[in-house]
Amino acid sequence: MRALLPFIKLFKQQWLMMFVGLVLSISTLMAGIGLLSLSGWFLSASAVAGLTLATAQAFNYFTPGGGVRFLSILRTASRYGERLATHEATFKLLTQLRGWAWRKVLPLSASNMQGLRHGDLLNRLVADIDTLDHLYLRLLTPMSAALVMLGALYFFVAWIDADIALILCGSLLLLWLILPWIFYFLGRKPGVRQLESKRIYRIQVLEFVQGLAEISLFGASARFRAKLALSEANLLDSQRAMANITASSQAALILCHGFVVVLVLYTAASGIGEHQPPGPMLALITFMVLASIEMLMPIAGAFQHLSSCTAAAERINELVEQEPDIVFNNQSEMRVTQGQLQLKDIVFSYQDGGENVLKGINLSIKPGEKVALLGQTGCGKSSLLSLISRERQADSGSLMLDGLEIEQYSKRALSDGISLVSQRIYLFSGTLRSNLILAQEEFTPPASSAESKAAETVNDQRLIAVLEKVGLSALTQGKAPLDAWIGEGGRQLSGGEQRRIGVARVLLRDAPLLLLDEPTEGLDKRTEREILSLLFEFAEDKSVLMISHRLTAMAQMDKIHLMEDGQLRVSGKHTDLLTEDDYYAGLYQQLN
Repeated sequence: MRALLPFIKLFKQQWLMMFVGLVLSISTLMAGIGLLSLSGWFLSASAVAGLTLATAQAFNYFTPGGGVRFLSILRTASRYGERLATHEATFKLLTQLRGWAWRKVLPLSASNMQGLRHGDLLNRLVADIDTLDHLYLRLLTPMSAALVMLGALYFFVAWIDADIALILCGSLLLLWLILPWIFYFLGRKPGVRQLESKRIYRIQVLEFVQGLAEISLFGASARFRAKLALSEANLLDSQRAMANITASSQAALILCHGFVVVLVLYTAASGIGEHQPPGPMLALITFMVLASIEMLMPIAGAFQHLSSCTAAAERINELVEQEPDIVFNNQSEMRVTQGQLQLKDIVFSYQDGGENVLKGINLSIKPGEKVALLGQTGCGKSSLLSLISRERQADSGSLMLDGLEIEQYSKRALSDGISLVSQRIYLFSGTLRSNLILAQEEFTPPASSAESKAAETVNDQRLIAVLEKVGLSALTQGKAPLDAWIGEGGRQLSGGEQRRIGVARVLLRDAPLLLLDEPTEGLDKRTEREILSLLFEFAEDKSVLMISHRLTAMAQMDKIHLMEDGQLRVSGKHTDLLTEDDYYAGLYQQLN
């Protein structure tokens, strides 16, 4: 239960809409119970009044008839308003929860996320947060409205007969206190099982879709589909078990409510307050008891969702309560201006006490110097790059940027001072413009609408010029080329076009240090040379560290380091390595 407290505290920001939803829920219950009670009394009283001519003429049919119409309209309007208010509050709460969760996750580094699959992370940030909508919509609001309604019902019935009020509301209060916990314990395991089955199924579907090409290539489709079918069957079983619990809880609630009706009927049969015999008042009380099931029925399902809400909250808290492994000095005003980089005795391992991936790396890059880092897969190149970009923290050694320890810089300063082109370009489902202006943190349109439109037009012209410069002139054709939708992951674009957009992002920034992590992996030689030519032209006066398996453009490098087993085995210029290192010379002949 404690896992839910951080989320309940966030609800106070939406207290007004939540309060309106609660008031309308209570109004709906009052109108519903009042409508059925008044209708029962009206019919009974009308029948009794019709026994004689005198009573028929004296009976007031108009006031109860008007009351029935009023309560009918009030119930309809309150129900509609309650749905609007509670769902509006729920959607705002979910939006707020997602923003809160993302703000907690963003400072986390790659080491914080180590061991967490992407599908699981996505499930926590989407599906688990969606599950928490039950907390307000199906738990807090129905339970609170039922409790308030019980109090109002007691005072109204006590005004007529205190003994009946005590029996009726005492019995209903007992049901309100006991049955939800019974339903909770009955639905705890099925609820958690359903949430876990849904999580596993989502992750497997995501992995299957993302890796469909590789799965098909290696003939593993049948095996993956069998796993999906098994996960789907488990999910359906858990949903079936939850449906059985729901049906049983509703049946138990109806049965218990039936006993309350019989008990009240037995008590009221001998008389109700001053009404001896009870007459039409018996119908009023009876229909009031029958109508009270409306306020109890939601609690049959409410506490079944409590277990899934608690499990979802625990999984989200496990993620957001982590302390970031990488801490930035966000109070610092230092800026990266030269791009000078120096690594001294860097040692790094992915796990405490595990094997060192980097073993005493010493490397320096002067301002404007171009350095290449070569080596086989697994030798530690990308790990070294992750230390420079502060995705991870070195176990020992010093990493200095422009003569200062990298820990002294703020996150914004490092973002402005370092540009990274990775082997995978991340493109989002959006327009071409939205995927480019990610690199323009400094661009903020003026407040004036006319000035804003003019500024956006000038910026669009800059974006188009950059696209043409990187060889994407085909994408700049048409009336509004920057509004073109590129699809999820840039599916509308070829691999070469996606890489060129990554280069375009770099050209839109003016960072003094450029990190290239396999920027041309998977491209043909012609496209590779074009992209590298663009990058080196742009980085003529900038510092460059390039990681690569291929030896294209090595002649343009000021220094080349060959990395092996977490260490720099040999260093030198391209011409020197061709004569001094047989491995480098053989590799160059093989790849060129």
